[in-house]
Amino acid sequence: MDTGNRKQKAEGRTAIFYITENGQKTAQKINSLYPDASVIKFKKEDICDPWNKCSTFIFIMATGIVMRVIAPLIRSKKTDPAVIVLDEKGRFAISLLSGHLGGANKVTKEVADFLDAEAVITTASDVNNLTSIDLWAEENNLVIENWSLLPQIGTRLINNGLLRIYTEIEMKLPDEFLRIAEPMLGDVLITNKNDVYVTRSLEQCPANSCCVKGQLYLCPKNLVIGIGCNSGTSEGEIEEAVKSVLNDNNLSFLSIYSLATIDIKCKEDGLLRFAQRHGFAIIGFKAEKLNAVEGIVRSEAVFKATGAHAVSEPAAILASGASGLLVLKRKKGNVTIALAEIRESGKTSQSVTPKLYIVGTGPGHIEHITPYAQDVIRRSDVIVGYGTYLALIQELIKNKEIVSTGMTHEIDRCKKAVEMAMSGKTVSVISSGDPGIYAMAGLVFEIIRAQGTEHRAQSINVEVIPGISALSACASRLGAPLMHDFACISLSDRLTSWETIEKRLEAVAIADFVIALYNPKSMGRPEHINKAQAIFLKYRCAETPVGIVTGAMRENERVIVTSLRDMLNYDIDMQTTVIIGNSQTFTWDNRMITPRGYERKSQ
Repeated sequence: MDTGNRKQKAEGRTAIFYITENGQKTAQKINSLYPDASVIKFKKEDICDPWNKCSTFIFIMATGIVMRVIAPLIRSKKTDPAVIVLDEKGRFAISLLSGHLGGANKVTKEVADFLDAEAVITTASDVNNLTSIDLWAEENNLVIENWSLLPQIGTRLINNGLLRIYTEIEMKLPDEFLRIAEPMLGDVLITNKNDVYVTRSLEQCPANSCCVKGQLYLCPKNLVIGIGCNSGTSEGEIEEAVKSVLNDNNLSFLSIYSLATIDIKCKEDGLLRFAQRHGFAIIGFKAEKLNAVEGIVRSEAVFKATGAHAVSEPAAILASGASGLLVLKRKKGNVTIALAEIRESGKTSQSVTPKLYIVGTGPGHIEHITPYAQDVIRRSDVIVGYGTYLALIQELIKNKEIVSTGMTHEIDRCKKAVEMAMSGKTVSVISSGDPGIYAMAGLVFEIIRAQGTEHRAQSINVEVIPGISALSACASRLGAPLMHDFACISLSDRLTSWETIEKRLEAVAIADFVIALYNPKSMGRPEHINKAQAIFLKYRCAETPVGIVTGAMRENERVIVTSLRDMLNYDIDMQTTVIIGNSQTFTWDNRMITPRGYERKSQ
């Protein structure tokens, strides 16, 4: 499967083309959904160059214009970019090209949801709510061997509503894929063998005559090639040796997952070129690590040259995690090859590491969410969060599985998120502001640590995506109150005792920090903000500037600049952040400024 161009384009950008002013307005709306996209006024001569660089094209114009322009550029469903067409009013979004592998169907649905438009998807599997074979194969790291058979197998799925699957690896199958025990009746054969029938007795089925006609081979990427070679061995000789050993053992070249060798060979020019041409990773091991593998036949010649008693066999075992070899070492000229198969030891190429994102959405509106955070949310299967925060990002989470609980059920939410991620789903836990500031990041890590020890923590990939914190949002509305040292304290005693909070307030007030107060007042604890004011009045002038910001960057935003003495004259609630200046903070033009000291430095 030639995926090089596809992988290169996957790192490219989205291009949005328009013709009319109305089309430009629609393009700008879509640009807020894909902030990294380029919005370009359409000229047909400007399409050719980005065609080889961009992964997605969105055209806001007549379908006929698009067809005539892209027709000479279309090459293959394996490499062509996604093409989506919209009318200039944004009422219909059409998936035109590369719906599955290119992701056009997915983008079409995202754009339609965002614009409240109608998505027009014509691929048969989507229309019939059936699994796309090529997309499913790609998601499960299976390589399609005979692409020409794919339309025939797809038609079979549409007509029958199911496919019979013979698989030699353990994997979860979609509901419409029926697992069978013998390959002869299979529509799809999942195997790393070139010919699944070579080692089988077919006395009652001469020349495979009773097999299903047209069987699609899907090759799992589960072979590790242990390799040793003499210095200066050419790329061509290495490739010929690898293919020869694979063919001798009825194994598919398409199933190679990685190469493994001794570390001093990782920079061997011929080996590097071979690996780069086919996109194989090279895993290198130190001699002492190779020597620790038991049951390997030793070679004095290899030891003298490398310090390792053997290379290809122990390297294959170490890289695959297997207990033994699939193929013992074979010497082909200047190259020695051994093969190991990645098994169900937790290192199979088909077992996807659970992914859990902890995403900061800032104030909540899409323009204030980083492009990376938006992309992560769109790629997630499940969205977990507090209902109020999720309501602010409806454009991003339509058609997602939602897990929402009340404000005081954070532990339940995070446990559910970890559980769903461990089940194989990509999960985003949503926090307003920044997830590492009075939010969900710490709790998620605590739960993983408590539930699974080191092994479980390593088996789930957790990534924290930062967002605009309430502190930063409120400070931006007030001017520049945080230009010098500052501290943050939450006045909520639900998780911290009030005694501890008072000690922290005293310390910060004495030290002349600017202070940002989170959770300043609620129905259950209206007096805490009064006590905080009293503590600060002991150490600071009553005229000290104070900023009160409610709903920063939201529709209900309210910004007040007042003084320490008068701050309680204004409404303060759980959506409010209060910033109290230090002894140097001043007001100007209804803004708070805390000087950093640049003026003194320049004198």
